Amino acid sequence: MNPVNVVSGRVVVRRSERFTLDAELEVRRGEVVAVMGPSGAGKSTLLQVLAGELRPTDGRVVIGGDRLSRRHALDPRRRRVVMLGQNPLLFPHLTVRENVAFGLRAGGASRQRAHTEADEWLWRVGLAGAGEHRPRELSGGQQQRVALARALATEPRLLLLDEPLTSLDPETASDIRTLLREQLAYTMTSTILVTHDAFDAAALAHRMLVIEEGRVTQRGEVREVLARPATRFVAAAAGLNRLRGTARAGEWTGTSFGVPLRIPSTEPAPRLADGDDVVAVFRPADTRIARAEDATWTGALQLARAEADDATVGEWLARVVRLEPAPGGARIHVTEPELAIDVPTALVAALGIAPGDPVRVSIAPEHVRLIAGPA
Repeated sequence: MNPVNVVSGRVVVRRSERFTLDAELEVRRGEVVAVMGPSGAGKSTLLQVLAGELRPTDGRVVIGGDRLSRRHALDPRRRRVVMLGQNPLLFPHLTVRENVAFGLRAGGASRQRAHTEADEWLWRVGLAGAGEHRPRELSGGQQQRVALARALATEPRLLLLDEPLTSLDPETASDIRTLLREQLAYTMTSTILVTHDAFDAAALAHRMLVIEEGRVTQRGEVREVLARPATRFVAAAAGLNRLRGTARAGEWTGTSFGVPLRIPSTEPAPRLADGDDVVAVFRPADTRIARAEDATWTGALQLARAEADDATVGEWLARVVRLEPAPGGARIHVTEPELAIDVPTALVAALGIAPGDPVRVSIAPEHVRLIAGPA
């Protein structure tokens, strides 16, 4: 095992004939690694293996020099892996101080020392003086602070965070996010953060691992993964449209309902030969939408095909699939190619469009980034 790694190895878990988790991972000392993926991708299964709650079917993971495999399960006291989820899981019959001191006492610390360190940790998480309270007397955010203090007080080799902010209101989640960032940096605790929120990953993590259908589909620094999404899931998480096409003369090319389409970019394009897979990435807010010249779908499509020359450039005919609320307006989903468009409320009213309507969509070259497509 590389001496700078706290966790290194491969986890294989066969849950059924149709699903197998097969993921290689490493976590360096003091590093926070975010794990993202759609529901059912295998994220929780990965945490269960690392926490010792589930034996892997195959593979081997080394945690702090100790091996965890199908045949070797680490003693919980040696593993020193702590998991914190959405529910703080505090002991209701113990005081807040006793909750934080519990892990220390289990590790052999004296009552006095454990209580002294518990009080120090309560101060670190902003709950100085709350030691004599019972968990029921605290708010949800305060309980999560206590749970974090209890987890970090034991100086774990590895901290597993399973969507710890999901059940909190936005203001409380922001406070806990700030607290996590401060304390994880202060303690240099190696951490795996499972989250559905790309903002949490960007705010807290150094690197990201994306798991889809049991396989790692992308890994790297958080900002690089979000800027250059390898899959539609990552693009959606990053708030980007991602269109797969073919490279031609340094541009993205494809079709829209049989009409050739070109999407250029003013950014330096990757080195691509004509015919290579290429992906166009751009923000929904940078995409423009207007009513089609003909209000009927058949008429608009016939007109688009009649006007098509070699290819339309940066503008094409699309069909509205659905509309949904978005901050400050609406998000309009269109098809062929599938993408999202964010528009202000006033424009929604002015367009007067509904699912099934034809629209004209456009994107300026300065808003487009071209990246090499998947191998």
